[in-house]
Amino acid sequence: MKKKVILYIFLTAFLFGTMEVALKIAGSEMDSFQLTFLRFMIGGIFLIPFAVKENKKNMIRLDFKDFIWVLLLGVLCIPLSMLFFQLGIMKSNASTAAVLMSVSPLFTTVFAYIILKEKLNKPKVAGLLAGLTGIVFMIRPWDMQTGNTIAGAVLMILAAAVFGLYSVIGKMKIEKIGIITQTCLSFIAGSLVLLVIMIFMGRPILTGILDNLMMVLYISVFVTGFGYYFYFMAIKNSDASTASMVFFIKPAIAPIFAVLILKDLLLWNTYLGIVLILTASFITLMNGKSRKV
Repeated sequence: MKKKVILYIFLTAFLFGTMEVALKIAGSEMDSFQLTFLRFMIGGIFLIPFAVKENKKNMIRLDFKDFIWVLLLGVLCIPLSMLFFQLGIMKSNASTAAVLMSVSPLFTTVFAYIILKEKLNKPKVAGLLAGLTGIVFMIRPWDMQTGNTIAGAVLMILAAAVFGLYSVIGKMKIEKIGIITQTCLSFIAGSLVLLVIMIFMGRPILTGILDNLMMVLYISVFVTGFGYYFYFMAIKNSDASTASMVFFIKPAIAPIFAVLILKDLLLWNTYLGIVLILTASFITLMNGKSRKV
């Protein structure tokens, strides 16, 4: 593997690994709707120059149907998946939230089977079973850890499931629209839809930004903007399967930040859940690579 690819994967995993901790800290000072809107609107704007470059290089021409498609993706991603994600973080320990969100590739497998008619072979089934078992141990519903709640777990699983659906549907036109362009436009479109919802609900939009400016910038520009940019660069310099190692590494490092910064307590079930979900991710990754070969 190229050193450049390893660097991009490490940077993406590091930034994504700090996501839940940063969002939990910022979410204690700001409204969850507001924080989700700001980070994806700013992150989407950050990606515009790279999307324009991609458009020029690939001579992409978008029509009205493409913009409707991007709007649909944006709604799935921002007002649904990412809002569930933020609300789930506030009702869970950051370490639990980080690992539960990492099961989204398993939902991608399920939706790919339903929508794209991809085969559900034995390795995929084994990965799904390992992932589901990992979820049970992470939540530990029979004796829930302090800081975790049923509502938080449900919201995180919903976030992961909808993001899996977003990933599958996004594959359908990604060759025509372009990966950076599609992500950039879906972030902005979804953020605008969330903004309309916020206005009708009377949610704060700009209140408190200056008091939390550094955290907002870190989450928006670094975690969302640079995080996705480095991820795209990893794909560009290797392939999507190799770059997806980010989602294999993240659940291993995110709890470390939660322990160091938020003083989360990792119990035996947390370690077991992480191992099972990492195993599921590994099986999914390896199966994807072998299928491509």
